[in-house]
Amino acid sequence: MKKLMLAAATFAAAATLGALPAHAALKAGDAAPGFTTQASQAGKAFEFSLKDALKKGPVVVYFYPSAYTGGCNVQAHTFAVNHDKFAAAGATVVGVSLDSIQRLNDFSADPNYCAGKFPVAADADGRIARSYELAIREAASGKKDTRGVDIDHATTERTTFIVTPDGKIAAAVGGLTPAANVEKALETVQQLARKRT
Repeated sequence: MKKLMLAAATFAAAATLGALPAHAALKAGDAAPGFTTQASQAGKAFEFSLKDALKKGPVVVYFYPSAYTGGCNVQAHTFAVNHDKFAAAGATVVGVSLDSIQRLNDFSADPNYCAGKFPVAADADGRIARSYELAIREAASGKKDTRGVDIDHATTERTTFIVTPDGKIAAAVGGLTPAANVEKALETVQQLARKRT
């Protein structure tokens, strides 16, 4: 009888856990997976390498669902407005989404959003997002962006990783509003800068 009750309790606990939102993303202390991919800055495509960017200092790798959508527009704008503060802390910022490089060429140059201040990288097949253990949602038919253009690609969850030059994740920021996500990332790189001095 005890075994049966224990099994029932275990099943109930597992069912409850299964109902909770999963957040299996990599966390502070984990090694950040390296990646090289096409990115765009100020409307110009180029090859972005995390390894190369880390040679200059910490890198803020922020994953976002899609260019030209409400929260992502706010987040990109907030990163652009605070670009000088990130640079002063020695940090590079790169956005990563499952958008095509063509969409990102527009988004990266848009004065209302990225404003040419930082690159946004294309992860069209979701390989980079999966390497950071982020959930990917398939494209929903009929969804349009804020310009009225179809969103025909999968999306990933909004999560930001601050990666230190040794390739380790110093912090993983998720579950916040787009603007608060940027503020927390900035606070983290500023703390890292203070530790270096």
